[in-house]
Amino acid sequence: MSLRYPASSAPDPNAWVVIPLYNEASVVGGVIENLLEHFVHVVCVDDGSTDGSADVARRAGAAVVQHPVNLGQGASLQTGITYALSHPSCEYIVTFDADGQHRIEDALAMVALARDEDLAIIFGSRFLDDRTDPGLVKRIVLKTAVWVSNMTTSLKLTDAHNGLRVMRSDAAGLIELKQDRMAHATEIVLELGRTKLPWREYPVELLYTDYSKAKGQSVLNAVNILVDLVVK
Repeated sequence: MSLRYPASSAPDPNAWVVIPLYNEASVVGGVIENLLEHFVHVVCVDDGSTDGSADVARRAGAAVVQHPVNLGQGASLQTGITYALSHPSCEYIVTFDADGQHRIEDALAMVALARDEDLAIIFGSRFLDDRTDPGLVKRIVLKTAVWVSNMTTSLKLTDAHNGLRVMRSDAAGLIELKQDRMAHATEIVLELGRTKLPWREYPVELLYTDYSKAKGQSVLNAVNILVDLVVK
């Protein structure tokens, strides 16, 4: 599948970007500014950050909804989805991470594909090509997560814990996330699968930056996924 996206310089007014946000003040401003070059609407759900992330997001131009306490990424996504769907202009929702690991080019291509082929759901997958190297430990955990997800949902994915997704508004309106931590990733696949709406995976590249490596996100997220799979 070719990696393409519209060459138009006009930002998309009908695709809303939803970003769960928790203590990413040093990077989220740049992420938002880059997104706003291509999308009119970017909404950050600040999940009880203590580092001023919400203020940084506002200054960068995002709409900000705040949770007074940390409720988890699943709750942040649900809040952002509900907020976006309350606006008549919302035709698609793009879920996007705050830490700079997702590529805007991939998000644009996924929205274009959804429109071109009348798809309701597109899941980003880092395992459809070899551009992303998550490391051995995380690769094993993510592949385990895929196996569990495929055993418990109606969708057979290659990457069940990728935060880059595109949902048409009718699909997004049918999900109600209740799980927190990393368990929400399996829950969202389960609920989207139940819609029976047309879907596809799309090859994306995740950028494991010096920032994310310094925070230990790669290994920490892998451990969180494994714990949630065991507890679930």
